[in-house]
Amino acid sequence: MKSERRYDIDWLRVIAIGLLLIYHIAIIFQPWALFVGFIKSATSLENIWVPMTMLNVWRIPFLFYVSGMGLYFAMRTRNWKQLLGERTKRILLPFVFGIFAIAPLHMFVFQKYYQMPLGYFPHQGHLWFLGNIFVYVLLLLPIYYYLKKHENGKIKRTVSTLMSHPAGPLLISLFFVIEVVLVKPQIFALYAETWHGFFNGFLAFFFGYLFVYSGEKFWQTVLKWRWMYIGLAIVLYGVRYVLYGSEAPGYLMAFESNCWIYGVFGFGYTYLNKPSKTLRYLSQAAYPVYIIHMFVLYAGSLLILPLKIAPMLQFMAITSFTFVVCYLIYEFLIKRTGFLRPLFGLKWKFKKTEK
Repeated sequence: MKSERRYDIDWLRVIAIGLLLIYHIAIIFQPWALFVGFIKSATSLENIWVPMTMLNVWRIPFLFYVSGMGLYFAMRTRNWKQLLGERTKRILLPFVFGIFAIAPLHMFVFQKYYQMPLGYFPHQGHLWFLGNIFVYVLLLLPIYYYLKKHENGKIKRTVSTLMSHPAGPLLISLFFVIEVVLVKPQIFALYAETWHGFFNGFLAFFFGYLFVYSGEKFWQTVLKWRWMYIGLAIVLYGVRYVLYGSEAPGYLMAFESNCWIYGVFGFGYTYLNKPSKTLRYLSQAAYPVYIIHMFVLYAGSLLILPLKIAPMLQFMAITSFTFVVCYLIYEFLIKRTGFLRPLFGLKWKFKKTEK
């Protein structure tokens, strides 16, 4: 694997977090929003859920894949003690801080919107993702450093050979199929604080690392066969939507999920592997924005849903509010306040090059 930075992976992480914000805003306009703890619009926009059902089978596994890839790059210049210290500061610290200071904020907004008595209790909320990643790091670090020590060993050669064939990534999907067969999740896309989400994320995190570790063969394969993977994903989504509504048997959804992901990696590798000032800024902003976005979109719902305007305009207004306010909080508060930066996964010192 070349030593230069992989800009396509950075771009895909930024795009995935942006899509996550839109996905969460779309939940507000679904009739079942209250059942998953979201503020609910009085008028539903069920039609916008059609593209969301395509997105929801791969959005979270994709982020775990990218996180595993990121760990590979972080390990190249760190021993295990340095890596564990860096991950503790970058993941565990924001996670613990978020449980006590960030996640309860949108609960307060929820209680205010529905005129409920204010109550406080620490909870993970949307930050469960960070907790999972830190556990994966602890569990997989011995394996990862064994692989690093045997950089040119038999395991790498075997995986590289497997990834040189278009069926290679598809065979990896079998592990995800086995997971849903064993765990039997009632809803495939219900990842948050479930055993399905934990094991699905674990597999994605592990194989994300392994794909980068294996060398260029994986990237050459997804580059060459990206249309095949996307085509398979579209067919499987069509089968799911026509025959099953939104929830097909888990083994089909696991396979569909990975086909989307491999196709996205292929297109990202084709078009996004180039540096830019925009990417440099967004890469820094993405993590803090992920941490604060739920509170911001709940606040936007509190202000905008009571307005007597069309539901689609409300959706657009909440989306604009969320992105703009997240930007303002990041740019003028989090990024520029020294003691806040590490609490949101940033380095202590603010550099002008982050702009």
